[in-house]
Amino acid sequence: MVKKSPEAAPLRGQLVLVTRPAHQSQGQTDLITSLGGQVLSLPLLQIEPVCETDTADFQQLKRCILDLDLYTGVIFVSANAARQGAAWIDAYWPQLPLGVDWIGIGRQTCDTLMTLGFEAWHQPGGFDSEALLQANSLQQITDQRFLILRGDSGRELLYDTLSARGARVDCATVYYRRCPRYPQAIVQSTIYDQPISAMLVTSGDGLSNLMQITDQASDAQRKQLLETRLILPSPRIARLAEQLGFTQITIAQGPDDQSMVQALIPANKLEKPA
Repeated sequence: MVKKSPEAAPLRGQLVLVTRPAHQSQGQTDLITSLGGQVLSLPLLQIEPVCETDTADFQQLKRCILDLDLYTGVIFVSANAARQGAAWIDAYWPQLPLGVDWIGIGRQTCDTLMTLGFEAWHQPGGFDSEALLQANSLQQITDQRFLILRGDSGRELLYDTLSARGARVDCATVYYRRCPRYPQAIVQSTIYDQPISAMLVTSGDGLSNLMQITDQASDAQRKQLLETRLILPSPRIARLAEQLGFTQITIAQGPDDQSMVQALIPANKLEKPA
């Protein structure tokens, strides 16, 4: 077996906790292992699609999808919203309606839409509501109609700002973010029994769920958790982490897999993953 040089394996010796939902974690896992690191997995979000028993959300989503051709633009606020929204659209629209702008909140969401057959766009260099709202095409929008497809309990910034600019905006929930339930033995063996080098957490919900999952920690375990290096995708989530007591916080360039993993690499070994 040919050993990797230190330059080719800048994460050698690091044990990294990946917390993306199980169906989204492979990209981070592959990048970390390709750079010499080891991976533990503990998903902090469980994604559940809206179904017919979710009466109010189901009926609102169905109404919006049936009216799809009336919208100027449809905004997908995450890759999960893209996947779930595309499934709904495919069920009711054998051919996509013409004249609709398909908009991703960031590059990763936009890439997901493209793979699903949507000619989508996002604001270059941005990955959140604040960045998207800077787009030229979202400035003069009086009387235009927009649909925001999102998870439950999403931020209201897009809705509020587009509405303030004169647009008619509908929101529809396409999935729910649930906090997974783990036996304490799993939490113990994954988080506390091994010297984790860093934890990758890509959302505020994931961070909140981490605290819920570890709510039975002893004082020593809580100290260990809060002193573990935390990789986060934005200053907004970093502020939440600081309020929770985390002391070793690194802010990545964005929530995409490459940016999150790149933030793990020591500054003196920085090189772009292939």
